[in-house]
Amino acid sequence: MLPEYAKDQPAGFTNRIERVAVVGAGGSIGRHIATELVKTGRHTVTGLTRADSKNQLPAGVKPAYINYDDESTLVTALQGQQFLVITMSVMAPPDTQSKLFRAAAKAGVPYIMPNGYGSDFTNDALAQETRRGDVIRKSLREIEATNVCSWVTLVCGFWYKFSMARGAECFGLDVTNKTFAFIDDGKTKTNISTWDQCGRAVAGLLSLKELPEGPDDTGPTVSTWKNKPLYIASFTINQKDIFESWKGVTGDKDEEWTINYESSRARYERGQERLQEGDKMGYVQILYTRQFYPNGDGNSGEKHGLANGTLGLPREDLDECTKRAKAMIESGYVYH
Repeated sequence: MLPEYAKDQPAGFTNRIERVAVVGAGGSIGRHIATELVKTGRHTVTGLTRADSKNQLPAGVKPAYINYDDESTLVTALQGQQFLVITMSVMAPPDTQSKLFRAAAKAGVPYIMPNGYGSDFTNDALAQETRRGDVIRKSLREIEATNVCSWVTLVCGFWYKFSMARGAECFGLDVTNKTFAFIDDGKTKTNISTWDQCGRAVAGLLSLKELPEGPDDTGPTVSTWKNKPLYIASFTINQKDIFESWKGVTGDKDEEWTINYESSRARYERGQERLQEGDKMGYVQILYTRQFYPNGDGNSGEKHGLANGTLGLPREDLDECTKRAKAMIESGYVYH
């Protein structure tokens, strides 16, 4: 495919992303993305929301009310938008994204960030063994098949506060029983991000020029990541780092905790057994354990490089993030 340049675009073309639609702008990750986009002052942000939704949109986000069973409402809401960000619960009906893709194509939206956050779906073994990669790849094929829209995925690793609060199946931390389950030796590093950093990453990306001005313009643009993953992270850390941060924040001592070790293979297989028995948390155990395999598959930044510097992302303080995770746990957070 020949490169596109701003100098070759029709009269009236503005080389920036000004209009962004967000699905799930009132939810966990969507709220942070929408908020950071508004903060730049460079974008008009529209939140696609069902009329009966109880989620409140962040300040500065314009609502566009939609009905997923009425495509005309989706097309109308997306008309004139330049970038569509989709964030939704994994519990959403599986055809919801497909409806959005088709509507985006009819509305002429050039870019879509689908609901594919997390692990590196380009890694074949990881994609297969986490059972997530093929789902994401199917979505990307659907977007490309429109012949109108292109995709950009945010590969950000696990979400820190969410993972800390969800239970021992994730990072091994069980606050209630004061146990920590280390996978192998607990020293395998993986990419982890905060919701805030994900929001800043999307805002940073969409604040770049859309296209290079011409062949001599080699700076980063939105089109740099056209039909490509965007790799970012807040931290590249291991379970030992997480436990040390937790103890530093809480003042806990080693002797107050029960420490267990389990091989990654055994933990993964135990997760499969739980899932086969109907325990959905078995899948969570599979997903997280696979990212901590000692072959480094969870450290996609090591393989592909991170775009943190290019997007101007800050270095975050792990202990400050742990404090926020602790508050989230103490609030009684439950994922639905």
